[in-house]
Amino acid sequence: MADAKTDVPSDALPLFYSRPEALNPARHGSLGLTARSDFGFARSAHAIPVVASEMPAAMRSYPIVFIGPAKSPVIITGVRQNENLFVDADGKWTGPHYIPAYVRRFPFILAEDPTSAGRLTLCVERSSDRVVDQLLAPLRDDKILPFFTGNEPTEATRQALAFCNQFQIDFRATREMVEKIDAHGLFSPRQSKVTLEGGEVLNLTDFQVIDEPAFNKLSDEAFLDLRKSGALGLLYCHLASTNSWTSLVHQASLRKADGAKG
Repeated sequence: MADAKTDVPSDALPLFYSRPEALNPARHGSLGLTARSDFGFARSAHAIPVVASEMPAAMRSYPIVFIGPAKSPVIITGVRQNENLFVDADGKWTGPHYIPAYVRRFPFILAEDPTSAGRLTLCVERSSDRVVDQLLAPLRDDKILPFFTGNEPTEATRQALAFCNQFQIDFRATREMVEKIDAHGLFSPRQSKVTLEGGEVLNLTDFQVIDEPAFNKLSDEAFLDLRKSGALGLLYCHLASTNSWTSLVHQASLRKADGAKG
């Protein structure tokens, strides 16, 4: 018997980030991003934040649950603590499974500008292996996308900013939907027992789900309130994602088989 909590780190810095720095040409003029994708940074993340707009794609591969006091929605990517079953030893995300936007956003993130209250600025995680100094690594084989040309942001930086902006919009919309669902008292604490091939039983704890019987008992007025808020899509995706616990167990058996071969 093994236990795995479904919480993500609750430190001041978000999951995956330890040294985010506000991008500016004076400090980061020689830096760039390697064009190759590498998701090795997510190898130990067994629960990853997800927003409502991507849930229709995510629910096909991962269970969606809610964690913490804020009931933040996450996808479950592993049945053990610190193990992501969908990232291999080479940092590749297992296809054809959906790669969450939170992961694709890295190493960029929007953070509050300390010089201007309420204003968000684009930051880059300086510890990322994909962030390189072109002056210190001129002979690298992989293609490098510069952050700046002179004092101007490059197309790669503008695209990163647009992606982070959209993620922030989706995050806020998701937060409002979750608060609306919570206001109707539809969340319920839950734990899940997962039986792997070979009979090993794992307990996944410390998460919440939407109470389907309570949802079905809602008044017409309450149901209409949820529909107007846009929260119904999130709610139905979560309920449909319960079928993906089977996918997770299958992925665990594949990982175990690969380990046995190695």
